Amino acid sequence: MGENSVEVSVVIPSLNEEKIIGICIEKVKRVFRDHNIKGEIIVADNSTDMTPEIARSLGAKVVTPDKKGYGYAYLCAFKHVKGKYIVVGDADNTYDFLEIPKLLEPLRKGEAELVIGSRFKGNILDDAMPWLHRYIGNPLLTFLLNFFFKAGVSDAHSGFRAFTRESLEKMKLKGEGMEFASEMIIRAVWARLRIKEVPITYYPRQDSEPKLKSFRDGWRHLRFMLLYAPTYLFILPGVLLFILSMALVLLISVGISNFGSTGLGVHSMIASSLLAIIGYQLIFLGLAGKIYRAKMDILNDGIAEFIVKRLSLEKGITIGLLIFFTGFAYTIYLVWNWVDSGFKNLPMLSQDVLAFTLLVIGLQTLFYSFFLSMLSERV
Repeated sequence: MGENSVEVSVVIPSLNEEKIIGICIEKVKRVFRDHNIKGEIIVADNSTDMTPEIARSLGAKVVTPDKKGYGYAYLCAFKHVKGKYIVVGDADNTYDFLEIPKLLEPLRKGEAELVIGSRFKGNILDDAMPWLHRYIGNPLLTFLLNFFFKAGVSDAHSGFRAFTRESLEKMKLKGEGMEFASEMIIRAVWARLRIKEVPITYYPRQDSEPKLKSFRDGWRHLRFMLLYAPTYLFILPGVLLFILSMALVLLISVGISNFGSTGLGVHSMIASSLLAIIGYQLIFLGLAGKIYRAKMDILNDGIAEFIVKRLSLEKGITIGLLIFFTGFAYTIYLVWNWVDSGFKNLPMLSQDVLAFTLLVIGLQTLFYSFFLSMLSERV
């Protein structure tokens, strides 16, 4: 390591924290001094009080983002980091910066590329976290993130983290709001970074107004996860809806309509047909989402790769036309029988519904094939 090289960059986003920012910076400086670390402190600040002046007077580099946003403050600060390792933490002293060495240790030993300070594996002091966040919000959102993305973490929204500079480049972070915390873990999983958690202590906020808005920020995290999980948002519900509904359409069309004490008629068949069509649409929306995500985020996705490489536009058109003409041929058969009977024996309504369903699904397959081909053109 060169004489002037920086080992650790500590990035602190702040907004009107003049009473606390000095405590945070002094703690970081103490860690640098006690552990012989050549480091830098970068404060990304949009305050209207004395926070930036205090930070500068204590030796921190202050950068001013051109717009507000928790994630945007980090993205702005990351452009200025020089350290081999990067530590991030809030400016309200709820995270103890004296615990920085605990986060750095797995990085230095090569055991991890992203280290998260877990409050739930450590100690949450009284009044440090609202009951709603501690027992409902954080556990629920962490569960969903683990379920959707297989992250395997206990505290998805801890703001106290450390990672290597190479990891920062691999994650390609973009989130500008509170969803930044979720995005970092999701992109770390996608980049196949080794993630490790270390227990930390979480302290009550001191002389500072909370910046979090429970339901608004919780929704932002949930929305972000759903938008990045098309399999769970579209494909799985679509497959389930399509298979069950289409099976019901076929059963009723061949005369199997009694299930125990429940008898289903043509109205149930019409409803099932509509649900099958909706399910089919959801499947294609999910496939489109996967291709778009792969295209925009340079993310390897097995399903998207399969569609691009194996399911050509021509194959999609062929499948769509086969389904359509199956329905069309069945419709001609029904019309022919009607004409042959002297226009006396109308086809059963259930037969019409089956023919209609096949026609619509065939056309959907045809046009969605063009749409997916447009999306995947440059993947």
